[in-house]
Amino acid sequence: MTTDHSSDGPAPAVVRLARYTTTDLQEILGDGSDPFGVADTGLIWLPKEEHFGIQHDGRLVAHAGLLRLPVSIGENITDVVGVGGVAVAPDVRGRGLARHVMTAALDHARTMGPRHAILFCRPPLVPLYQRLGWQALDGDIRVEQPSGSVVMPLRTMWTPLHENAECPAGEVRLLSLPM
Repeated sequence: MTTDHSSDGPAPAVVRLARYTTTDLQEILGDGSDPFGVADTGLIWLPKEEHFGIQHDGRLVAHAGLLRLPVSIGENITDVVGVGGVAVAPDVRGRGLARHVMTAALDHARTMGPRHAILFCRPPLVPLYQRLGWQALDGDIRVEQPSGSVVMPLRTMWTPLHENAECPAGEVRLLSLPM
């Protein structure tokens, strides 16, 4: 059982990172071959362009990345902010760090223009993201791959970035590689 220590003391400082490298990811999650547990999907992923992190005792312990991407929702084409690369080091989980790094990333996402943010996650992580205010998107979402459009095998979640931003109505298709 983990305990949420997010109310113990001041909130950790979240910083915008100038860059985020494989070494940074390894600092958070170790050097395993599949740190996010999604290698079996066979998908090719885009790198994020905006990065937010939390350091603790001189070490990067949490990260969230953002990337603006085109989507079609029904007959309309628009942009969303894709959230990905969300990671918290195993030895500091349960302290509210995911909430803090995601809050900072989404605060920035609100300045990027799109009305919605989306992310893809493994089913066991859906409850975590729901606690952070994300909602599961009903139905399949298609994403691009070098071989063409494929159904995303992970769970798609969305959150509004602005007031009155309703859940996307209609079939959603990411018009790029996933983030």
